[in-house]
This record gives sequence, structure tokens and C-alpha cells, in this order.
Amino acid sequence: MAENSEGLGTVPEHERILQEIESTDTACVGPTLRSVYDDQPNAHKKFMEKLDACIRNHDKEIEKMCNFHHQGFVDAITELLKVRTDAEKLKVQVTDTNRRFQDAGKEVIVQTEDIIRCRIQQRNITTVVEKLQLCLPVLEMYSKLKEQMTAKRYYSALKTMEQLENVYFPRVSQYRFCQLMIENLPKLREDIKEISMSDLKDFLESIRKHSDKIGETAMKQAQQQKTFSVALQKQNNVKFGKNMYINDRIPEERKENELKQGFEEEDENEEEGDEETFENYYRKQRKKQARLVLQPQSNMGYGFPVNRLFDLLFEIRDQYNETLLKKWAGVFRDIFEEDNYSPIPIVNEEEYKAVISKFPFQDPDLEKQSFPKKFPMSQSVPHIYIQVKEFIYASLKFSESLHRSSTEIDDMLRKSTNLLLTRTLSSCLLNLIRKPHIGLTELVQIIINTTHLEQACKYLEDFITNITNISQETVHTTRLYGLSTFKDARHAAEGEIYTKLNQKIDEFVQLADYDWTMSEPDGRASGYLMDLINFLRSIFQVFTHLPGKVAQTACMSACQHLSTSLMQMLLDSELKQISMGAVQQFNLDVIQCELFASSEPVPGFQGDTLQLAFIDLRQLLDLFMVWDWSTYLADYGQPASKYLRVNPNTALTLLEKMKDTSKKNNIFAQFRKNDRDKQKLIETVVKQLRSLVNGMSQHT
Repeated sequence: MAENSEGLGTVPEHERILQEIESTDTACVGPTLRSVYDDQPNAHKKFMEKLDACIRNHDKEIEKMCNFHHQGFVDAITELLKVRTDAEKLKVQVTDTNRRFQDAGKEVIVQTEDIIRCRIQQRNITTVVEKLQLCLPVLEMYSKLKEQMTAKRYYSALKTMEQLENVYFPRVSQYRFCQLMIENLPKLREDIKEISMSDLKDFLESIRKHSDKIGETAMKQAQQQKTFSVALQKQNNVKFGKNMYINDRIPEERKENELKQGFEEEDENEEEGDEETFENYYRKQRKKQARLVLQPQSNMGYGFPVNRLFDLLFEIRDQYNETLLKKWAGVFRDIFEEDNYSPIPIVNEEEYKAVISKFPFQDPDLEKQSFPKKFPMSQSVPHIYIQVKEFIYASLKFSESLHRSSTEIDDMLRKSTNLLLTRTLSSCLLNLIRKPHIGLTELVQIIINTTHLEQACKYLEDFITNITNISQETVHTTRLYGLSTFKDARHAAEGEIYTKLNQKIDEFVQLADYDWTMSEPDGRASGYLMDLINFLRSIFQVFTHLPGKVAQTACMSACQHLSTSLMQMLLDSELKQISMGAVQQFNLDVIQCELFASSEPVPGFQGDTLQLAFIDLRQLLDLFMVWDWSTYLADYGQPASKYLRVNPNTALTLLEKMKDTSKKNNIFAQFRKNDRDKQKLIETVVKQLRSLVNGMSQHT
């Protein structure tokens, strides 16, 4: 009975749970189901039974609903099947209609695009016309400005520039051509200023040329006016004279008023920019002309011609310049004698500024270096520069007293300075270079000195320009010939370097003491050659301050001369015998020469260019060391021959010397088979070389 009561109590609870499951979201089902398990022990089974019953009820309701709507669904499907055919026909018609509509619309689209393009072009044309109408007045005014400049109407051109800047350019300032015009206006103004200044100078010069006629006319008119006034005063009484004075006074005042009004109008029209400059220049030149007018002409003292006197003065001037040139020749010789031909050392800023104040030297790299440091030139360079300036001052003192124009004085100074550079200084330099006591180090320093003196010539030209106030750009201005002077001196010094270097090589080569009959080499290079190579290394270190081509030429010349000297030593007619041991010893020396050439003693050579100086020796020695006569004779005359540089006459001479040695040193050679074979081989090669040499001589 208790169990039944419990079952009856759980049924409403299960119905509530089922309603809650059906009505709530699936996320909240968990707590609801958990309450089923939390109730009585058999509640779960009963809940499942209740759930199955609920499911069956829903299935029945679904079945009833499906049965109720099934007939309507079938009818709808039937209707859709009937409509399907009509829908397909309609689809075909719509597709066909769309295609025909698209085809018909293509022409409309093309015409529409043409209309749009035409509208855009029309709008662009309208815009261009508007912009051109805005730009045309500017271009017309600028063209007018050019015409005014061509016609030399400079005042009107200045007014046109003002209108362009204030009125026209602001309208079109965004265009590039306007910016170009704006940038060109200052140049045009400067051109007008220069032309106006030139016209003013021409006007003042014409006044100076015709000043005597103008003065004569003015004095005549003044005299006539004075005579006329005196006559009037004598003929008229005091009252009439008074009236005349009043009558004369009125026109004068009227004239003064007219002049004043004219000046005021002119002042209003004057350009503000350079008015003061032109006015000051005009006043200054008129004052100079006034002073010149008061002075007698240079070719008249008291009305007598003095042309012969001036001719005499010019002759004296030439003699004076000759005297100066002789004097400065001694000065230059003393400077060269006192020079130590080494770079100028400086230990502090005061010494550096002292040198700079004497000679115009500029080198940013040297300025950045810390003290102590050295100038590249020697002490003679600033002294020579100072003495050239002193010579210009001395020549100027005489020229100033000749009453010549500034242009003539400038021409005199430049010509006399050119004589000093091209004749006196050049001669002193050449004599210095050829002196026996001047060594290679001194010659290198002389080349460096001439380079800096050449660069200083432009400062000498500026120095003369500052004295005479004659610009270097003047057409008839004489140029200083320092470039050719110092270039010739450098070439002479370079040639002397090559000569002295070759002489030094000859001195070392003369110390060679080969034992030409030695049986075995010493195993090391000769002492004289190692001393020579060490000397060349040290001297080429000094050449690093020279221009690259000079150092390279000197190095190549030295190697070629050494190679020639060694070759001549082998082929010396006084040398009668040479053993194979001597050839091997000689080969060791040539190897040292080649190593020296490959060590790049002077930078700038490409590849093995320097080693080629010893190529003749190398191929000759290789031929004798390897004893490869068959290859030599077979390949002779071929461009790809291994011994292309070996002359048959040279090889024959050396081989005959070795043959004689072989005969004398091998008394018992006839008793040894190897020696007999070698002797026969030498004789065979000698015969072949002789026939080759004879054939060459006959062909020649």
C-alpha cells in the first residue's frame, strides 16, 4: 500500500520533468535528468516507462498529421509536374529574350562609351582653352620682354619684368614654364645691368676721347656769351639794364624750373635696383676724367713731341729688365745651392702658418695630420715664389713712371714675368738638374718642387691682376707660361733620373767577378747583384712621391738596362770560355732579378709586365740549362715557339764559348764515351746554328 502511494506520487513529478525537457533548452537538461536519479530507487525505471509512453503518443500524433497532409502534398507534386513543362518553355523564352536584349544593348553601350569619351574630350578641351587663355597673356608679355631685350629697350624691359612678376606670374605660378621664366628673370636683370654698365663705360670713354673738342666748343660758347653780355651792358643804360636783368632772370628761372621738373620726372621713372651703383660709378669716372683733363698728354710736356723720349725710355726699360733677369738668375742659383732637397719639416702650428704665409699651399690631408709633419716640397719652393713676386715689384717700379695705361702696364709685367720663368728660372733649373753632384733623391725632390711651382702660377697671375686691376678674362691679356717651363724642367729631371739610374746599375755590374770556368755554382746569387737589388728597392721607395708613370717608367728602364747589361756580359767578345757551372751560377742571378721584378717594387704594373724585361735572358738560359736544342731548332720561326726570343746568333756565340771550354777542360774526353757524345752533339748544333745564321744573312 505504501509502494502504491509512492508510485502515485512520482507520476506527476515525471510528467513535470518531461514537460520541462520538451520546453527547455538542451543545455539545461542535465540538472533535470539528475533529479530523476536523486529520487527514489525505482524512479528511474518508472521514468523510462513514462518516457516511452510519451514517445509513442508523439509518434501517433506525427502519423496523424502526416496522413492528414499527405493528400495535399501529393496534389502539390502533381501540380508542380504539370508546371515543369511550362517553366522550361518560359526559361527558354527568357534566355532568348535576354540574348536578344544583350545584342541590342551592345550598340547602345558602344555609342554610350563614345558619348562619354567625347564628353570627356570636350571637357578637357574646354579646360585647356581656359588654361591657355590664362597662359597666353603671360607668354605674350614674355615674348614682348625678349623683343625689348633684342631691340635694346632695357628700361621698357625692366617695366615688363615688373608687370610679369606682380600681375601675370601669380596667375600661372603652378606651371613649370612659369617657374623657368621666374628663374630666368634675375639673369636677365643681371644682363641688363652688365650691358648698361658697358654702355656707360663706352659713353664715358667717348667723352674722354672727344674731351678736347667738347672743351674747345664750350670755351668758344662761353667767350661768345661773355662778349655779348659786355656789349649789351655798354649799349644800354642802368634802368634798361635792370629791366634786362629782370627779363633775363625770368627765362633763367623758367629754365631752372623746367630742368627741375624734368629731373623729377626722370627720378620717378628710374629703376630702384642699381640706380645708386650706376650713379656712384658715373660720378667716380667723371672725377677721374676731370683730373685727366687737367693733366697734359703724355706725349706733350710744353707742346713739344716726346715720342723719341718714350722710345728711349722703352729701350731703357728693356735693358732694365735684362739687368733684373741677370740679378735674379744669381738669386735663383743661390737658392738652389742652399736647398737641402728634402721635404720641409714642421713641428708646430706657428711653423706651419709661416710656410703657408710665404707660399700658397693647400692640402686637406696634410692639415688633418698631427705635428710633427712635413710639406712635400723643399725649402727652395717658397723662396722662389717670394723672389718672383719681388721681381714683379721691381719691374713695376720702372713701368709706373712711363705714364702708360693699366692694360699696357699689365702686359709689360706679364711679359717680363714670362721671361723670368721661361728663360732665367728654366735655365737655372736645367743647369741644376745636369750638375754631377745632384743624385737620384735630389732629382725626385726637384720634380716634386716643379709640380708645386707650376700649381702656384695661377696665384702669380692673381697677384699681377690685383696690382693692375686688369681682369684675366680680357681678350688681350698675356698668360704666364709656367706650365711649359716647369713641365720641360720635369721632363729633363725625369730623363736625368733614367740616365743616373742606369749609370748606377753599370757601377754595380762592373763589380761582378764571375769565375767563368767554375765546375759547380755557389748555390746562392752573386753578392754584387744582391747589393744592386737592395739599392733598387730603396731608391724605388723614394719614387713613391713621384707621379705613377714616372716611377713605372724608371723601374721598367732600370730592369731593361740590367737585362741588357747581363746579356752583354755573357756575349762579351773578351770572354772566350764559359762553363756549365758558370751558366748555372748566372742563372741564379737572373732568378733573383725575376723575383725582384715579380715583387712589384713600383705599384701600377699589370700582370708580369715587369718580368718581361728579363724574358730574353730567361729563354736563353732555359735553352742551355735544359739543353733542348732539338725543340729550338725544330720550332724556330714559329709564333708559338718556346724559345721565340732566342736569337740564333746569340745562341751560337754562347755555345761556341762553351764548346771551347769543353775541349780544354776535358783532356781525356776522347777516351770517355759520354763526353765524346756530348762533344759531337755540340759540334752538330753549332753547324746547324751556323747554317741557320748564314741562311738568315743571305735572306737579308
